[in-house]
Amino acid sequence: MSSHLTRYILRRLLQAVPLLLGVIVVNFTLIHLAPGDPITLLAGDGGDTEYFEAMRAKYGLDRPVTSQLVLYLRGILRGEFGYSYAYGRPVFEVIFARLPPTLLLMGVSLALSTVIGMWLGLVTARRARSVTDRSVLLVTLLGYGMPAFWLGQLLVLLFAVRLGWLPVQGMENAREEYRGLARAIDLLRHLALPVATLSLLHLALITRLTRTGMREELSKDYARTAHAKGLSTARVATRHALRNALLPVVTVVGGDIGSLFTGAVLTEIIFAWPGLGRLLYDATLNRDYP
Repeated sequence: MSSHLTRYILRRLLQAVPLLLGVIVVNFTLIHLAPGDPITLLAGDGGDTEYFEAMRAKYGLDRPVTSQLVLYLRGILRGEFGYSYAYGRPVFEVIFARLPPTLLLMGVSLALSTVIGMWLGLVTARRARSVTDRSVLLVTLLGYGMPAFWLGQLLVLLFAVRLGWLPVQGMENAREEYRGLARAIDLLRHLALPVATLSLLHLALITRLTRTGMREELSKDYARTAHAKGLSTARVATRHALRNALLPVVTVVGGDIGSLFTGAVLTEIIFAWPGLGRLLYDATLNRDYP
């Protein structure tokens, strides 16, 4: 790695520190200034005033917001991200336990949408202005404009409520305990609707990028020369044009992980998927801030 690139990376990292600090301060302040606290929500109607005051003092919630913020920032510098009142465990442990389901959902969605999107883009590029091309373009336009929460509700109504083919929530069947192949099949059935919801936007983007790149590559001189030498359109597309057309696709796949995580938050809320998105939603409702 060159010294210029090293300095650039270090400079960008240093520039990110004030932004990250500002986000932490604003979020912490807004959450703590809202009415109510986690002790009241967790205790419900039980407990008296002395109990509430004792619990607030135990967790430091009776201190001013500025003092709590300073303690929180000190904890972050030491690698301590606070304590979850709802789960009775350190925040890092709670997040780490919910990370695998989110990674599974995002990984499967990213892989399927990328592979299927590249294949659809290749097919439509070879059949430009055909019925197949126009149909796929219509689906991709719908994918761009359809919110994840609305698509998720439609899929639930169709495949879970009306047809009864797929489960509507969770990661596994809570009523029965499966093992081996049956457990894998049960997991796939629970994955189907969340993955379909999360994949649509990414699938539409990959399809359009691949289609545009392939049409551009197939119109270049080297592709025409290959055609003139007797190579079929399919061979020219798969052996020569596809590699060049996928360069922008690879770039987008890497940069689209952030938006995929944002979509995963909504998807996990809709389908009660036990990942980070659902954890964030539950923590917000329960005021489970560190």
